Amino acid sequence: MSRATVYFGSPRQARLDWRETLPAKLDLILERLHLRDRVKDELVVIKMHTGNNVGYSTVHPVFVRRVVQAVKEGGGKPFIADVSWDVAGAETRGYTPEVVGCPIYPAAGPQERYYYAHTRPYKNIREWKVAGLIEEATFLINLAHAKGHPSCGYGGAIKNLALGCMVAETRSAMHDVCHFDPYWFPEKCPDPALRQKIIESCPHGALVQDKERPDHLHLHVDNCNQCGRCLQVAPPGSLKIDPVNFASFQEACAISASIVMSTFAPGKAVHIVLATHMTPVCDCFGFTGMPILPDAGIFGSDDLVAVDQAVLDATARTPLIEENVPTSMEVHTREGHPLAWLHGPYKNPYLVTQYAEALGVGTRQYELVDVLPVETFVRAPLPYVSASGQ
Repeated sequence: MSRATVYFGSPRQARLDWRETLPAKLDLILERLHLRDRVKDELVVIKMHTGNNVGYSTVHPVFVRRVVQAVKEGGGKPFIADVSWDVAGAETRGYTPEVVGCPIYPAAGPQERYYYAHTRPYKNIREWKVAGLIEEATFLINLAHAKGHPSCGYGGAIKNLALGCMVAETRSAMHDVCHFDPYWFPEKCPDPALRQKIIESCPHGALVQDKERPDHLHLHVDNCNQCGRCLQVAPPGSLKIDPVNFASFQEACAISASIVMSTFAPGKAVHIVLATHMTPVCDCFGFTGMPILPDAGIFGSDDLVAVDQAVLDATARTPLIEENVPTSMEVHTREGHPLAWLHGPYKNPYLVTQYAEALGVGTRQYELVDVLPVETFVRAPLPYVSASGQ
C-alpha cells in the first residue's frame, strides 16, 4: 500500500501573528485537502464529540466554525452529529447553530432508534447499528480531539467514528468484548475471604464481585493498568490479566470504524485531529483535567489510519507530564507510548491502527507535510496594540 499524506500544523509559532496560529493552520490543511472542491451539493456530516457536563477540551467552536464555513463556501450542506445526550446539552459548552454555523443533530435521533444494521460477527457482537444520519450523509468530516482513554490508551479519529457513529446498544456491546474471553476461573478460588483479598489488592477498584455470579470476579478493564498486584494474591490459575481482554476493544473499534467508512463512497471523507489539551481520559467523562502530554498540533488526511498513526508518532516523542497526572492514577511503566505508561502496556494505543490497517481501512505508512513550518526564531519587537484595540 502506498504512503498516505498527512498534513500537519504545529502548535508553535515564530511571530505573534494570528496567521501562524492553529485556526489559521487548519485553514491551510483544509486547502491542502481540497475540501471546498469536494463538497459541492454534498450532504456533509461533521462527526465530532460535543462532550458533556463541564468538559471544555473538546474541539473548540472556533475550529468547528472554520470547517463549517469551508463546506458552505464549497457549496455543501453541513450539519454536526453526535450521540443524543451530548447534543442535548451542547449549547452549555458553546455549540449552537448560531456559533458554529450549522445545525447540530443527534446522530441516531433523540431516542437512538434511527439506525442501519450491519451484520459482522465478532465475539459477542453480531449486528453493528450505524446511526441513521451518519449513513445517510454523502460526505464525512471526521473532526476529532486526541486524548488518553482508559479502555485503549488513546482516543482519536478512529474512535470518534467507532463509538460516536454507533447507537448505545452497539457501543455497550463493544465495551463488553473485553469480557468475552474468560479471565476468572472460580474453581481455582472457592474461598470468599480470599476473593475479597484479591479485590482489596487493587488500588484502582478494577476487580469487584460479579453482580450475577457471586463466586466470580468482574474486571473493570478501564480501571486496570495491569500492575499485577492482584496476581500476587490470587491462587495460581484463578485469574488471568491477559492481553486479549484489552486488545479486543481496540479490534472492535477498528471493525466499527471500517463499517462506518464503508457507508461512504471512496474519496468522500476527510479526517482531522486536534491534538491539544490532551487529558488522561475520554472527553465523555464530562470534565477537563490537566493536560498530560504537550500540545502536538493539528493533523488532517484523507486516510483514517494514517492520521491517527501520525498523532501517535508525534505524541510518542514527547514525555508524559507526570506532575499533571491525577493522584488517583499511577505510572508503573515507562516503556512504549507515554499513554501506555499511564493506562498500562496492554492498552498499546498503536493496536487500533494495526487492526484498522489489516481491515483495509487505511495505511500506517504516511508522509507528514507541515503546512506552515515554524521559522527559526529571530528576536523582534512586540507588535503595537493601540488602546482602542484597533
